Amino acid sequence: MSSPAQTHTAFTDVRFVPEGPLSRFALIKAVLGPIMRLMFRPQVEGAERIPGDGPVILAGNHLTFIDSMILPLVCDRQVFFIGKDEYVTGKGLKGRLMAWFFTGVGMIPVDRDGGRGGVAALMTGRRVLEEGKVFGIYPEGTRSPDGRLYRGRTGIARLTLMTGAPVVPFAMIGTDKLQPGGAGLPRPGKVTVRFGEAMEFSRYDGMDRDRYVLRAVTDSVMAEVMRLSGQEYVDMYASKAKAA
Repeated sequence: MSSPAQTHTAFTDVRFVPEGPLSRFALIKAVLGPIMRLMFRPQVEGAERIPGDGPVILAGNHLTFIDSMILPLVCDRQVFFIGKDEYVTGKGLKGRLMAWFFTGVGMIPVDRDGGRGGVAALMTGRRVLEEGKVFGIYPEGTRSPDGRLYRGRTGIARLTLMTGAPVVPFAMIGTDKLQPGGAGLPRPGKVTVRFGEAMEFSRYDGMDRDRYVLRAVTDSVMAEVMRLSGQEYVDMYASKAKAA
């Protein structure tokens, strides 16, 4: 098991990709953006609600694997998000291409297994926000097993209360129809990405360790995601539903 010092190095030594016009993100968006738009025909609603500068948290539902491919490509600003380290450790040409794409669009690989995985993800998100960037998060913690919206985990609340960053809720609609079960190649079709009004929680300053406040903030974000997505809400964790 890694020592605390070793774990700290694992997530604080990440070098975030710049958002400039010559970045790998800009290249990927220029090359793959038209292909993605042709394949998925995304209808984007409310993107103007994402602040043009400063830290912001994008928090939404998670239906299937391609959510993390579509979200960065429909936002003007680069979105950084946590991903499984297995996405960048694959072998062969396919593995190298996946690593190039996901790290290029803003994925930060973190080993989330074991007791320290959640802490690493939380502190990585905090650092992204403290650098004035956009951090994307799925509060459910995993993909929905059946298309319904599940209870959010309180990491989203900790991040907004620790950093003061506003939360812009969003909803992915239709991605699960194009890639059922999150596996295999997605088929062409139409998806909608809907962004809500920015939410701020300054009234809870200094209360990021109060579990009742954390739950209240998380639930208010999830209520807005539910409104945007139209999903049925289930008051239990998706991981528990998957294990049942």
